[in-house]
Amino acid sequence: MTKQKKARKPHRSNRITMWILIAVSAIIIVGLVTIAPFMVNGSSSDVAFRIPKNATMQHVTDTLNKYFPEDYSNKVVKLLKIYGFKPEERHGYYELPAGATPFATMRKLSRGAQTPVRLTINCFRSLPYLSQRMGLKMEFTPEEFMAAAQDSAYLAKYGLTPEQALSLFLEDSYDVYWTATPYEVLDKIGDNYLGFWSEGRREQAENLSLTPAEVMTLASIVDDETNQVIEKGKIGRLYVNRLDKGMKLQADPTVRYALNDLSIRRVTNEHLKVDSPYNTYQHEGLPPGPLRTTSRSTLTEILNSEPSNYLFMCARPDFSGYHNFAATYDEHLENARLYQNALDEKGIK
Repeated sequence: MTKQKKARKPHRSNRITMWILIAVSAIIIVGLVTIAPFMVNGSSSDVAFRIPKNATMQHVTDTLNKYFPEDYSNKVVKLLKIYGFKPEERHGYYELPAGATPFATMRKLSRGAQTPVRLTINCFRSLPYLSQRMGLKMEFTPEEFMAAAQDSAYLAKYGLTPEQALSLFLEDSYDVYWTATPYEVLDKIGDNYLGFWSEGRREQAENLSLTPAEVMTLASIVDDETNQVIEKGKIGRLYVNRLDKGMKLQADPTVRYALNDLSIRRVTNEHLKVDSPYNTYQHEGLPPGPLRTTSRSTLTEILNSEPSNYLFMCARPDFSGYHNFAATYDEHLENARLYQNALDEKGIK
């Protein structure tokens, strides 16, 4: 009889492989059990998180506890410590979106992935108020920003004086980091200003016998004269005509500005007596600086305005926001009479 072959025993290497797979599986399972809590259970709402200069780990922990449930913040802190997080090197502003896991929050903070702050410049009527609004959004104080924005040596590189400082702030939105210094913010805003005032636009201003800074001041008056874009160039050109002839601008917005009272609808002879360099009924030429921030569109309308012989304007009696324009004083008197009658009928003092 043929001898029965002995069954082969499992090869030793196969057994080693099997045990390795078991060990790896166990490690993966333990790892998943350990790591999973850090990868799920996202935050319930958006959070704006700030880490100030020289912050400690305790400060970061307290801030996390302020915005998140204790279990969530404890997980973030644990991960931050594992990754060797140094808060003094990661000070900044971070927007943590709803649904972010503890791991995602840790990763954003540990990488220093700051969220830019958006600063929107729109119809600011004074540098102190603009500085105050900046200070609410940024790490620096309003006083620090105000001091930088009035730095005569800094403004000189833009061809501006401290009285003209508001001219630098073209109406726009600017994205900056919360940790930026006042001068870094001003540099970004200043780059936008210089970008607008190209060589071609400077030549246009020169053709109007004005500097860029003077056009900015003129545009601020025009913006307060009308909201009608179609009229801005015509009004700007009218004031240029008056400047060319050595006439006083006699712009009502400058009187309201001098009186610090924008509610005045009917400028009277009593209002015209205000003693201020901004009162263009008393002083020739443009006022020392702008009445407010202005926009690219207003500046463009003025620079591209068509020549005219208009020297006078008066609001239309239908209160539409438009104006009647005149080349002679007699025409203007008739337009003014119609408007004054309309004010009287409305009982506007």
